[in-house]
Amino acid sequence: PSAIGTTTYRPNYTPVTFGAIAGRAVGEVLFDPIRRTPMHEWHVENGAAFEDVGQWKRPWYYPLPGEDREMAVSRECLATRHSVGILDASTLGKIEITGRDAAELLDRIYTNAWKSLPVGRCRYGLMLGEDGMVMDDGVTSRLSEHRYLMTTTTSGAAHVLNWLERWLQTEWPELEVFLTSVTDRWSVTSIAGPKSRELLESLSEGIDLSPEALPFMSFCEGWVAGIAARVFRISFSGEVAYEINVSADQGLSLWRAVMEAGKLFGITPYGTDAMHVLRAEKGYVIVGQDTDGSVTPIDLGMDWIVSKKKDFIGKRSLFRADTARDNRKQLVGLKTEDSTVVLPEGAQLVNGFSSSRPVPMVGHVTSSYFSATLEHSIALA
Repeated sequence: PSAIGTTTYRPNYTPVTFGAIAGRAVGEVLFDPIRRTPMHEWHVENGAAFEDVGQWKRPWYYPLPGEDREMAVSRECLATRHSVGILDASTLGKIEITGRDAAELLDRIYTNAWKSLPVGRCRYGLMLGEDGMVMDDGVTSRLSEHRYLMTTTTSGAAHVLNWLERWLQTEWPELEVFLTSVTDRWSVTSIAGPKSRELLESLSEGIDLSPEALPFMSFCEGWVAGIAARVFRISFSGEVAYEINVSADQGLSLWRAVMEAGKLFGITPYGTDAMHVLRAEKGYVIVGQDTDGSVTPIDLGMDWIVSKKKDFIGKRSLFRADTARDNRKQLVGLKTEDSTVVLPEGAQLVNGFSSSRPVPMVGHVTSSYFSATLEHSIALA
């Protein structure tokens, strides 16, 4: 008996494969969920090429028969500069911030001041990590005295929400602030170009779109194509532009209505590729492309947005020896000697030719495109 040992009692079992206990949603849906905007159906119908931005499928460009990517993007850019372009911007993160201390939270999170922002106005904001490096950016609007709508980058939405919750719950529990993710609640149709105001006026009811009534970085509420909407006058292209926010279930209807009315103005849908070119022509940065976690606002030439009067997350780190030194890399614009040569993104920049190796590196290309408007390649580095 001693050789046999003690019996260990276990419940009866039958081997079961993992496939048998998996949910009905398997494959990409399970491991890498895909998110689509309310207008996705229209984009597919009209031949859009897509790119993945975070978990979202975003229209990259809209090629016409016989067009390659470069031709399509150039056409979209020129149409937006000369008439009107339309962009699906629904994927931008949206966080509603309410409570009597909402402005105080924004003051602590963003590098610039927020308590003085009037109701009905919008302001661009930059937020830093505790190390003083650029973390995210976006436009925040004051909907009422204690209610704000914050927008974030598409891929940074969840991180920013968690970041705000962390500070509220662990460091600033005394603040009366409530956060709600409303990214999926709102569909956003953005129109840009010299004819955008005229197009929107043809669809609007109860909205005065004159520059005096709706100046840059402000918003109003009314009806667009018979749909209740918030209209923000915000631009990421350098053109007169409007972002029309409607309930997500009305997003496709609004998009179709704008496209139909826009035929009179030569409306052209454009994707993220053209959006990147348009913003680079104006020198606007994209967090995560022109920044890499080691870039401060001063490196970007954005010291104008860094308050000297108030405290904010990351401010102390801006005065460390490394972040305050004079020889840090600075964001600059580049124009190639050969107008047709588009520099590879990530390419190393050197200061002149040298026969010695290794050649000292002075920077790298962060964004690079061919600008159909300028008929020349451009880059940021």
